[in-house]
Amino acid sequence: MSNHMKQDQPATDCKLDQMSQDLLGKPIARSEGLAKVTGTAPYAAEYPVDNCLEGVLVTAPFARGTVTDIDTQACLAMDGVVAVVEDERMTARAAQGTAGEAPVQQPRTVCYWGQPIALVVAETFEQARDAAKHLVISFDADDLDDVAFDPNAVDPENKESTSQGDLTRAMNEASSNVDARLTTSGHASAAMEPHAAIAEWDGSKLTVYASLQMLNYNIAELADAVDLEEDDVRLISRYVGGGFGSKLGISEETVAAAIAAMQLERPVRVVMSRQQVFQCIMRRSETTQRLRLASGDDGALTGFGHYALVSNLPGEEFAEPVLQSSQFLYAGENRLLEMDVARVHRMTAGSVRAPGEAVGMPALEVAMDMLAEEAGVDPVELRLRNIPENHPVEGTPFSSHKLAECLKQGAEAFNWDSGKRKPRHTKDGEWWIGTGMASAARVHNVSEAKARVTLKADGTAMVETDMTDIGTGTYTILGQVAGEMLGLPRDKVLVELGDTQFPRGSGSGGSWGAASVGSAVFVACQALRKKLAERAGVSEDELSLKDGAISGGTSLVDLLDGKDLAEEGHYEPGDIDEDFVAAGFGAYFAQVRVNRFTGETRVERMTGAFGFGRVLNEKTARSQCIGGMTWSIGVALTEALHFDPVDGHLVNCDLAEYHVPVHRDVPDLDVIMVEERDPAASPIQAKGIGELGMCGGAAAIANAIYNACGARVMDFPMTPDRVLAAMPYD
Repeated sequence: MSNHMKQDQPATDCKLDQMSQDLLGKPIARSEGLAKVTGTAPYAAEYPVDNCLEGVLVTAPFARGTVTDIDTQACLAMDGVVAVVEDERMTARAAQGTAGEAPVQQPRTVCYWGQPIALVVAETFEQARDAAKHLVISFDADDLDDVAFDPNAVDPENKESTSQGDLTRAMNEASSNVDARLTTSGHASAAMEPHAAIAEWDGSKLTVYASLQMLNYNIAELADAVDLEEDDVRLISRYVGGGFGSKLGISEETVAAAIAAMQLERPVRVVMSRQQVFQCIMRRSETTQRLRLASGDDGALTGFGHYALVSNLPGEEFAEPVLQSSQFLYAGENRLLEMDVARVHRMTAGSVRAPGEAVGMPALEVAMDMLAEEAGVDPVELRLRNIPENHPVEGTPFSSHKLAECLKQGAEAFNWDSGKRKPRHTKDGEWWIGTGMASAARVHNVSEAKARVTLKADGTAMVETDMTDIGTGTYTILGQVAGEMLGLPRDKVLVELGDTQFPRGSGSGGSWGAASVGSAVFVACQALRKKLAERAGVSEDELSLKDGAISGGTSLVDLLDGKDLAEEGHYEPGDIDEDFVAAGFGAYFAQVRVNRFTGETRVERMTGAFGFGRVLNEKTARSQCIGGMTWSIGVALTEALHFDPVDGHLVNCDLAEYHVPVHRDVPDLDVIMVEERDPAASPIQAKGIGELGMCGGAAAIANAIYNACGARVMDFPMTPDRVLAAMPYD
């Protein structure tokens, strides 16, 4: 039986608040944690598959042109080599930013340096790797003078524009104004687990073990790529070692493994090298941004302008949504928001770690800090004065809004000094010390999701959905929702994920997973409670379940009478998204020290306060916030993709040269969860948290650097050379 809830109205009466098990919100450790740390959780490349061949991708050594010939003769003569696959479907893939689309790039037409063009398959990985180096490729590369590598040297296409009032006039008439240009570098997802897949073909059915985030979309993408019906494809992705957007859509290793297995009628494993992951899996676009802010004497915004230039490959639809939070975060009746897209021959740009706000918010929040200084208003107070009551352009009310509470609670916990702020106020030897702050905002999304919950005859429960857990705690949270609704301890609920034989979940992306699939589990459990109430002879509202029994003493085992009871929950967003603006909000506070001689910056302490609806698990939510704040340190200080300006290849294509924050870069991070209930966000009153934690944090560090040493760095990351160049001399 299917139970469908389409949310058209706020869920003001949530049954989760009426339950007795007291599981939800508690800091329960991740149920799969032991398997992961002991190495017994199988990741994509680790499933025990007999008689498995090994495949190694061969990539293009030029940025744009045509492969004219692939000479396989010498390669096939090498020890252990079974085949060279150059099927034109091999590089069919999802547009990396929007799961569900699968345009085909012909392997003989190369669009960027590092694009996969063939697969060498051998008995062992070492044989395949060696043979791949000896594959002879002939090609005609286009004249590099005609190949666009620099986004600032291309006539851009306009992608987005929002205009209201007269921004130019507001700037001219303002008591205080800021007109600032900032840039952010491109980023890599940098997930720990490389992209990998094992494909098996039995002559009619294709089974693929892969590292994927969105199985509900990925199954359609892969079926389309290899010309099969969805019913003939099974995807398994029980454990994912990080995705951060890079595994939203299928990529080359998955399609290549599938095609090779179908052709050779043997299982084939394809694992990308770390360098290949960096070179051909999607990037976050670099950005060039212009912020124009105008205010009256009291600091209230009268003008708000935000322009962004981003890039992508020709023909790709995705554009880094830099302006997402700028649309609604602050007031200002005169507004102009514009975004352009430059077409360049770098790997596809797509969704990476809080797409949009991760790079748009830092630029905006630096500009707000500049306005606070210009207007002589405390940075926290400036933001408090500019929180709009409704969407500034559309007039739509917010479903809930905790920015003010986050700003106030964060400032108090951090011991923020709201007095007159002046750079270079504190010195410790050769170090300047300063503080900075910024707001956080991230749009909230939900997606259609299904889940099956089965009450077993032995009094345990099982949750099944093809939803993935990419390290965010999905296994644990879904067990908590089910346990709470059914009155079962957490260890009595088994959660099975990551298999397309299960009902279609929402997938892990856009921070919508917990709210979406959690709501599907909630709907299924509501249906189970109704059936249990009928058997117990009470109304569903009167049914009280705890520790596997009904109040009064009847156990679930007795009530089930030797038979399993199953229900499938189906959650779907409704018209409510047209009635409210739903978003998570927060605030960051950072203290840094900057070396006056070297420009080195060290983050000494950092506080984040976040409001994101109901907290489903205090421990996993806090972990997500800490992860986002850590990403913020990377955006602020270290992370940048560097491309060769001559031939377009990615220079820093591994974790030795692409600098993510490591343990020594990250201080103890203080997280405050400003819990709320948002009935319009989801049936379980929860909103996304996975990405909110990094949406603006880099600006708090940038503003702290300025407060410490007077260096207003306008380019992220703020590396020592940039800090030194911007630092005023004594």
